[in-house]
Amino acid sequence: MRYDVVVVGAGPGGSTAARFAADAGLKVLLLEKRPEIGAPVRCAEGLSRESLEKVGIKPDKSWIAREVLGARIYGPNMKYVELGAEKAGNEVGYVLERLLFDKHLAALAADAGAEIWLRSPAIGVIMEGGRPVGVKVKRLGEVLEVRSEIIIAADGFESQVARWAGIRTVVPLKDVVSTAEFRMANVDIDPDFTEFYLGNEVAPGGYAWIFPKGEREANVGLGVEALRVEGGGTFAYLRKFVEMIPGLRKGQPLAIITGAVSVSLPLKKTYGNGIMLVGDAARLIDPLTGGGIANAMVSGMHAGRTAAEAIEEGNTTEEFLARYQERWKADLWRTLERNYYVKEKLRLMPDRLLSEVFEVLHGKKIEKVGVVPILEEIQAKRPDLVAELEKYL
Repeated sequence: MRYDVVVVGAGPGGSTAARFAADAGLKVLLLEKRPEIGAPVRCAEGLSRESLEKVGIKPDKSWIAREVLGARIYGPNMKYVELGAEKAGNEVGYVLERLLFDKHLAALAADAGAEIWLRSPAIGVIMEGGRPVGVKVKRLGEVLEVRSEIIIAADGFESQVARWAGIRTVVPLKDVVSTAEFRMANVDIDPDFTEFYLGNEVAPGGYAWIFPKGEREANVGLGVEALRVEGGGTFAYLRKFVEMIPGLRKGQPLAIITGAVSVSLPLKKTYGNGIMLVGDAARLIDPLTGGGIANAMVSGMHAGRTAAEAIEEGNTTEEFLARYQERWKADLWRTLERNYYVKEKLRLMPDRLLSEVFEVLHGKKIEKVGVVPILEEIQAKRPDLVAELEKYL
């Protein structure tokens, strides 16, 4: 059997790629290894309004658990700064019901004409003449060869499709974060704000989060740099965090979620002859926040559009598909590079210094996000602190 495009992985990136490719009239197959799209949920479920608009998605109350006003970021001393939703990045604005959201994205792909196979893992890439020409799929106990002009690898952090096609995807261990999360009920939180907690006592090399799902429910989790996880594992840090926050102590878990994410720079090459990598498979997760939904959808959009152009031109070489990387870079690179730089500096900054920064900024609503405006704010009150901070900038 033959398709113009085979998309491996029906997450936000894969479904978006399938939608844009099918919308352009291509014959598209979307593969999902699990029996249900969206399950299991493995993220904090935050997404901004702007991220939806970018890929042409209209908000729908059926998959929005909560709309929030902004974010509060806490230092190790529990002092905080506040950001409005429009300033707080791609993860703040809506808290989703990912199980329903992912299905919605896949349904849009189907409406555009994409074919969807569930419980159909890709188990290999078909190579001919040194280039991929399709995938091997295990479906209903049978191994099938599915030929295609283009493969879009949207199979996440653990992407095997890229490796099978000869693309190097290794990430340094310092750029891998181990995550643990509870979906909790009976919590006493501010349901109008997402909250982020910094500090090596809370989450070494990462941060903890509270994303409200309702008046009394929230996603509560954290990520710890893999190299710094100590005895008891990531869950030990999570249990300690729950005990540390008064409003969480009486909370009860409804679900337990574990995983790992890359917080590296993107892969140097996210395309090849007849193949493009999107979302987590391309290492497009935000290095500072660990959020990946928005970037997955944006890269999926560009991959789908590029696939349509390649098929129309009859040219699926890596030279032609290089425009895919140019496009996602134009949208995402500046933020990814900046946030990687900030992440690297924060992981080296001692809690004492971070606490002093939050002491100065406590209670302020940050109107301008950036190193310079924040340093100017600190300079006005603690010029001595700026001198110390500059060692880490």
